Amino acid sequence: MKEVKDISPDKLTANELVKQLYESGGFVAKKLATGVNILEKMTKDEKCIKFLSFPACIISTGTRGVIKDLVKNKSVDVLITTCGTLDHDLARIWKPYWHGAFEADDKELHKKGIYRLGNIFIPKESYGEILENKIQPVLKNMYENKKELSGKEFIWELGKALENEENKESSIIYWAWKNKIPVFVPGITDGAVGSQLWLFRQKHSDFKIDLLADENDLSNIVFDAQIKQSSTGPRKTNGFSRAKKLGALMLGGGISKHHTIWWAQFGHGLDYAVYITTAVEWDGSLSGAETKEAISWGKIKEQGMHITINGDITILLPLMISALKERLGG
Repeated sequence: MKEVKDISPDKLTANELVKQLYESGGFVAKKLATGVNILEKMTKDEKCIKFLSFPACIISTGTRGVIKDLVKNKSVDVLITTCGTLDHDLARIWKPYWHGAFEADDKELHKKGIYRLGNIFIPKESYGEILENKIQPVLKNMYENKKELSGKEFIWELGKALENEENKESSIIYWAWKNKIPVFVPGITDGAVGSQLWLFRQKHSDFKIDLLADENDLSNIVFDAQIKQSSTGPRKTNGFSRAKKLGALMLGGGISKHHTIWWAQFGHGLDYAVYITTAVEWDGSLSGAETKEAISWGKIKEQGMHITINGDITILLPLMISALKERLGG
């Protein structure tokens, strides 16, 4: 048994604080510190394919910068997210979002043309209008070169189209294209960018996004982690030929979390899993299901390292990644 130790809050770096949180025996505090320990092992494991899944809502906040940093620095190998991530990431290149309040009068906001996302205010001109003005010409250019793309290819083309934008380096999508990190959005029609795809197709009926091609790419990635050797030597697919393990940092729930663990089961499960959620387990939802439940499905290995951390991503993730970067010297 280990003795509970008090936290000494004087002039702590992020990593020093996280280490003290572990020693403190605090409730979610110790879970957070354990999560950083698992992420450190996962990051240092060169034979591990590292997934990052997350919902769109956090991209409307400054947490977008943490995700962008992970992609820019190639700290993750695969992204799985929702259509709203494309919406917010692109919109914020061209127009600002604003601080708001949970307590705001939503009827008044509607009259003024302001959308509320939690305590973030998004003027109409910062969302649907700017996305339509910017994306339709990009889609036309894509169509002239290729009439059918996978979702991954489409998102990379969006990133490529940002190359001459002044604020491109703030974008997750730009760095995903630049570093050739695949981004999968299984629910790609569920958002403003998806609506732009639908709108474009009204006059270009032969334009297609092939989501099953994305599933082929995901199958190749997870099977690379399953198959160590073939009769002719190391198996090489999608640039992950050295991989023998799977790991995931999963933020929030919904389709992005589920798609990550769903495909992980076909690679015999995750070796590392860190999950941050505010959802509850007792309603039976996927979003509330703890990592240990995924073991019963084979989505996380019985011997895998895993933790469920309960709390707000916008608080916990910046602290955890700051501590991790400090440990890695980055």
